[in-house]
Amino acid sequence: MKRYSEFSLGDMLLTYYLDEKNCMSMTLIPADLAVQAQEKEYHPEPLVQIHARGDHFANGYGNGHTLAVTSATDALKFISQEQEGNQIITTVADEAGRTVHHRVRWEEGLQAVTVSCTFENKGNQPVTLNLLSSVNLSGITPFTDGDAHGSLFLHRIRSMWSAEGRVQTESIEEAMLERSWTGHALRVCKFGQLGSMPVRDYFPFAALEDRKAGVTWAVQLACPSSWMMEIRRKDDCLNLMAGLPDEDFGHWAKTIRPGERFQTPEACLTAGKGGVDEVSQRLLTVQRRKMPRPDAELPVMFNEYCTTWGNPTHENLKQIAECLDGKGMEFLVIDAGWYRKPGIGWSDCGGDWIPEETEMFPEGLKATADMIRAHGMKPGLWFEPETCAPNADIFRREDLLLTRDGAVIDTDNRRFLDMRKEEVHAYLEERVIELLKRCGFEYTKIDYNCCIGMGCDDPDSIGEGLRQNMQGTLRFFRRLREAIPGITIENCSSGGHRLEPSLMAVTDMASFSDAHECAEIPIIAAHLHRVILPAQSQIWAVLQATDSIRRINYSLINTFLGVMCISGDVIHLSEEQWKKVDEGTDFYRQVRHIIRDGVSSFFGELSESWRHPEGWQAVVRTDGKETLAVIHAFGGEIPEQVTLPVKADQILRVMCSEENRVALEDGKLTVELKAPFEAVAVYLMRVESEE
Repeated sequence: MKRYSEFSLGDMLLTYYLDEKNCMSMTLIPADLAVQAQEKEYHPEPLVQIHARGDHFANGYGNGHTLAVTSATDALKFISQEQEGNQIITTVADEAGRTVHHRVRWEEGLQAVTVSCTFENKGNQPVTLNLLSSVNLSGITPFTDGDAHGSLFLHRIRSMWSAEGRVQTESIEEAMLERSWTGHALRVCKFGQLGSMPVRDYFPFAALEDRKAGVTWAVQLACPSSWMMEIRRKDDCLNLMAGLPDEDFGHWAKTIRPGERFQTPEACLTAGKGGVDEVSQRLLTVQRRKMPRPDAELPVMFNEYCTTWGNPTHENLKQIAECLDGKGMEFLVIDAGWYRKPGIGWSDCGGDWIPEETEMFPEGLKATADMIRAHGMKPGLWFEPETCAPNADIFRREDLLLTRDGAVIDTDNRRFLDMRKEEVHAYLEERVIELLKRCGFEYTKIDYNCCIGMGCDDPDSIGEGLRQNMQGTLRFFRRLREAIPGITIENCSSGGHRLEPSLMAVTDMASFSDAHECAEIPIIAAHLHRVILPAQSQIWAVLQATDSIRRINYSLINTFLGVMCISGDVIHLSEEQWKKVDEGTDFYRQVRHIIRDGVSSFFGELSESWRHPEGWQAVVRTDGKETLAVIHAFGGEIPEQVTLPVKADQILRVMCSEENRVALEDGKLTVELKAPFEAVAVYLMRVESEE
């Protein structure tokens, strides 16, 4: 194995190696640790992993575990490498004309690269792919001797409904990735997600940490459909692969005919100093660059769902708008139920998107939107455009719906529109986009409350049908913004089931979770700082007239971990309660630039249970000059005070409910904790330069 080329990409060093069989691999390390990297005796995996129907399967007991590391991959030989602007293009091919163009992109100011592969069939026969990696990184770890036993850790990020973002950490030994005594048996840890909710079990994220060296490698995949990751090992180093699922795992196969091409989803990849908390922030530099409006000011939202609970009407919305007039809310969003039919629940009516104008909106939906605007707020409207419910007429339009094995996919109260069809896009243009335009809505919440499952009918495979359908969803989002250029779009899927980079890149923000009034809201919100930008994480503060001031303070400060979204029984709040709300919204406006532009650090001692949380947590977010510290106490035993390192020498403002003492000395912020389920926010500034 010899070093073929090296590229300095900011503070990272990307190196390509060529072995004696003319197979190319790549590594990525922090550039200033290059002298510490060892030339280990190991066999790196090629930078592209490929398999097609009819190819040999993996040996080393790998068949059934993986379609990677086979003779099909080994047959791809290095052809060329060139640098075009901000991308490095490496081409490999086999004798049958299977050609893959491997692209690494990097831009100045980013702390991660994006990697993707394009397969080109230069042969004279169709090729049915059932594995094509987006990225395959070798050489983890070059910093610790031998097999680095006791040093390597795998981090994954789990997600369940109303419990998004939990970090799951295990040693490589616990993950059964310790090498065998001979190096013969292939070790594989394979995980991913099936269906149209790409963040339903795991986030498309993985990190490998060498704790002895203090270095972590992390990858995040931009994919709205099924996806897969594998960590593999035969010798002293680990290999990390991400991409579309293979046929074994995700029922994906695609036939590429002679002259055709196929491109994989992009993977975001980084290597940096520190653990998963620090290095995850590096991946987010790419997400920020891809945001539709990265410099837009974060709004203060009001969503009426937890006020009317699916029963919005012109009259109750008028009461809400009158109550909020002059309170500085930028948006008032009408959530689910505006289309429901008399006597039928909102969740059973979606799909036709015709406003109920008999009792709910007798003057039409436009009159309600105009009324909201007259009270100083931009009106927003909820849709679930990709699905339909049993009491909608479109539920019986089977020609527009997805099928599997010839039968309509039906989950009891949801069917799914076929987003591959032009007729479906024409329908959504008429029922969704034109309604928004006609009524003058300036915000739309696009929800998605069920999962297609492993796929839908397609000549190639059900996994490919699913992939194409979800690409149709991305196309719909792009068309929505094109048709209404100034609109703000929210990405929601029963809360957080779609918090992945490709959907975040076409929307302004996302509903962080369906945790509306839960004690664990700040825990979820803080954990999501590792995988999405707080500037795109809309967090609920549901306020009730029965809430104590401590509870209202807690709910409001929760939203300082993202975008503030107020809901609840605001009409009946007392003067004292409104005084706290006004304090919270004013504080938020002062610090929202830090939420948008900063980098997060995490502190605390938290129980395993999120539903019954004990202990405390803190997130310190800084943009280099100003800092926001958000501290929460939960149940159980909590310390009398906590001390946090901050890059600041002046406290500008404090928000709390218990008159907590707060002090700053020598870059350390000390905050008194006085009660369970309380929150404290501190706004700080650096006056003196670091020098």
